[in-house]
Amino acid sequence: MEYGRLRPSDPGSSDRYDTSSEWTSSRGSNRRRRLILIFLVCLALVLVSALSAVLVLGLRSGDGGSDTAGSGPRRIRPNKAISRTCGHTRYPNLCVKSLAEFPGAEAATEQDLVHISFNVTLQRFSKALYLTSAIGSRPMPPRIRSAFLDCIELLDDSVDALSRSLSSVTGGKQRAESAQDVVTWLSAALTNQDTCSDGFSDVSGNVKDQMAIQLKDLSELVSNCLAIFSAYGGKDFDGIPIQNRRRMLLASEDSYPTNHGVAEGEEEDFPAWLGRRERRLLQAPLPALRADIVVSKDGNGTCKTISEAIKKAPEYSSRRIIIYVRAGRYEETNLKVGRKKTNLMFIGDGKSKTIISGCKSIFDNMTTFHTATFAATGAGFIARDITFQNWAGPEKHQAVALRIGADHAVIYRCNVIGYQDTLYVHSNRQFFRECDIYGTVDFIFGNAAVVLQNCSIWARRPLAMQKNTITAQNRKDPNQNTGISVHACRILATPDLLGSNGTFPTYLGRPWKLYSRTVYMQSYIGSHVHPRGWLEWNATFALDTLYYGEYMNYGSGGAIGQRVTWPGYRVITSPVEANKFTVGEFIFGSSWLPSTGVSFLAGLTV
Repeated sequence: MEYGRLRPSDPGSSDRYDTSSEWTSSRGSNRRRRLILIFLVCLALVLVSALSAVLVLGLRSGDGGSDTAGSGPRRIRPNKAISRTCGHTRYPNLCVKSLAEFPGAEAATEQDLVHISFNVTLQRFSKALYLTSAIGSRPMPPRIRSAFLDCIELLDDSVDALSRSLSSVTGGKQRAESAQDVVTWLSAALTNQDTCSDGFSDVSGNVKDQMAIQLKDLSELVSNCLAIFSAYGGKDFDGIPIQNRRRMLLASEDSYPTNHGVAEGEEEDFPAWLGRRERRLLQAPLPALRADIVVSKDGNGTCKTISEAIKKAPEYSSRRIIIYVRAGRYEETNLKVGRKKTNLMFIGDGKSKTIISGCKSIFDNMTTFHTATFAATGAGFIARDITFQNWAGPEKHQAVALRIGADHAVIYRCNVIGYQDTLYVHSNRQFFRECDIYGTVDFIFGNAAVVLQNCSIWARRPLAMQKNTITAQNRKDPNQNTGISVHACRILATPDLLGSNGTFPTYLGRPWKLYSRTVYMQSYIGSHVHPRGWLEWNATFALDTLYYGEYMNYGSGGAIGQRVTWPGYRVITSPVEANKFTVGEFIFGSSWLPSTGVSFLAGLTV
């Protein structure tokens, strides 16, 4: 039986007109108002971004231009600065065309061109968001509607990420944290486009064709933008950014102080993301917590449902909003903490008591992205002492329990339970600590910069003829600062898998995309893991471009004598190389994790 990321064909997934469409005429006026609002917002973004470029560059838009009004796009022969700048990119022809046509580019310096590349990319994304939103008024079958809605959400997130990146770049900040923020946000924007395209990969029809027209070149523009920005910061081996080039923090592992400014008498060894209040919140016993919103199924709280609590939470909160979810099983459909819901902290009564569950899968005519029982994209998201579960079962294939696309996200003492595609670490920077994660095929997947530390990762018994693969990392571009780091964890097998007597082999990972990057460090690996360790995705795909590493693992499954001999696989022997994948280096945790109050190891264990 074939298994993999490509889902089975869904009945009724053609793009023919559907008279039973849920999109009724009563919703038409709301859609029109929404489209007008989106148009105005996008237009404002385009105008502001173009104006900011002119202000930054101090150039007159007409300098050197030979085109007259109405004569079509500007045609400018690239100067040396444009040629050199575009030489850093993966798509140089598109780079030259997009930069040279921007007003004032012919007189720009290489530093100016960094700003211009951000402006060009933001303008194109803003225009794409407006034009694709207009397609939403068309009738669509559920599966195509799901892919379309994914793309609208992801485009909106990308416009926000690009806007923040542009603001950071034009602000002239030189801190290493600022540079790493920009690389993270650009990496996320590129991942968003990849996810959007994947959603349409197994459908056909007019909507897909129209989306392809509007989304044309967006991924390549972000890739070029990322390459141009990265070219000014330098790299270490295999595309891993050197984050201490301009670091205001000290450079060595010993530089990370154990107290991070913690007052005498408080517990030490906590990471630097949040403030002292969050640090205390994550240590505090439940009776001591003062929640902003209390969810209780019996009606004795602020809300009876989690969806009500999310709706009540303020948008763009600069302070921590605590949502306490009392014991119970909450079966709600596709819960989502959206991008505007920032700094939300969900606290349960314990991962065996507070359970958020669902059963959506690709068999419900939706994309993998859409199946998540719980999803969070609002920056600063934290979850503690909760179980996230998708109980669709192995026969339903892709069925996500938890999807995280929030930057600076922390998941602490939680269960994440499913089968195929259990945990979707979609994008941005994430930290998992003391969690139990269960699954079968590709059950930790995505393209975040994520560290899982002191977690138990449980392989379950899959369907007949299937193989278990723990990770499927989908880094698409060598300049993305993404990857999966499994540090000081336990790689275990559930009793039903152990009872199969080796019938179902388990592998540490397989490469979903060309530059897939995953490492296991100082972790216990059980005997259920195949001696080869890693599995091919498709023949020789990505075997020489991936980065898979193992460092000082132990246990009967951690023996490296029979491991794969792919060009991209390595047994890491240098602590300096291994340190690149620790919390302090890989997700720059020393600057943001301590404020969450979650204890962590900034570097390698002794």
